[in-house]
Amino acid sequence: MILTGYPVLFVVLLFAALFPFLLFTVAQIVQYKSPSDMKNSPYECGMLTYGDAKIRFDVKFYLYALLFVLFDIETVFLYPWAMAFGQLGVFALVEMVLFIAILGLGLVYAWRKGALRWQ
Repeated sequence: MILTGYPVLFVVLLFAALFPFLLFTVAQIVQYKSPSDMKNSPYECGMLTYGDAKIRFDVKFYLYALLFVLFDIETVFLYPWAMAFGQLGVFALVEMVLFIAILGLGLVYAWRKGALRWQ
């Protein structure tokens, strides 16, 4: 029997609403109440922590990350276009050349502003 319509939607929404509460309840039941000394010991480098964990990062790290995301998204659009290139025609070719030209202008702008220079 295939279920269709609003009753199925209601069941899915009910499950989506109750599932987080179920997970939270199970996590509260199985959690350790008092962690051992081994669990509270330092890990990875073996050194005790000092200072505040909230340190300031230089803006250039965020700038590099944003530029990476910008030019990485380009490949997300290029791949499906390349797979369907035979069926798309000249209009899609012109649109993709325009898209790559805009990204190229963005790269030239970032380069001229010195955003790609590591100091």
